[in-house]
Amino acid sequence: MPGDPRTAAARNNAEWCDIVCGSHGLAGRTDAGAWSVPHRSPPWYPDAVTLRPGVDADALLTRIDAGPGASVKDSFADLDLTGYGFRVLFDAQWIHRPPAKPPVDAPLTPVTTPDELTAWAAAHGGGELFRPALLADSRVRVLARHDEHGVTTGGAVLSGDGQYGVSNLFTHTTNPRDVWLAVCATLPEAHLVGYESTPDLTPALEAGFTTTGPLRVWLND
Repeated sequence: MPGDPRTAAARNNAEWCDIVCGSHGLAGRTDAGAWSVPHRSPPWYPDAVTLRPGVDADALLTRIDAGPGASVKDSFADLDLTGYGFRVLFDAQWIHRPPAKPPVDAPLTPVTTPDELTAWAAAHGGGELFRPALLADSRVRVLARHDEHGVTTGGAVLSGDGQYGVSNLFTHTTNPRDVWLAVCATLPEAHLVGYESTPDLTPALEAGFTTTGPLRVWLND
């Protein structure tokens, strides 16, 4: 993966946020400095993601509905939005795993139909957040793990093209590390990126990811 892996991860994450917003009928905007959406993003998703250090806070906030409920993913942890009514919601680390020998874990199963996505979203806890339009996007792979009865017990999303972002990883029955390893087994030839905060960071590191730099998410209460 050429270039700064943190910058690559931020761009990948912004693309995923844009895909999710697009599935809800919200058109985003991307330039050299940031991705943003002018109306409130879906739950758990930011209204803006910075794509390089040194983005001007005033200019960034004019691109979003910066009132109560607004959130900004500060990809390089170099903004100070306290003077705009924001507080730090959480700090996290970007992570990266280069192509590697496939782990012995079985890969996850692709989710391919709206009914499968409904079951996956219910197990995940996101419900209506995940819409069928995601399945029609060639950049998105929704992945599931099932028990012997076919019940969804875990999963993740891979998004991107050539380099893939790992997001929305969850499990109800196993160590999260096992799901991270299953994700790696699904696309062993690809660079994988994402972000996690403590304590969810530990299973990713145990699965072979390394940290590449801090990020911060700001929320206007």
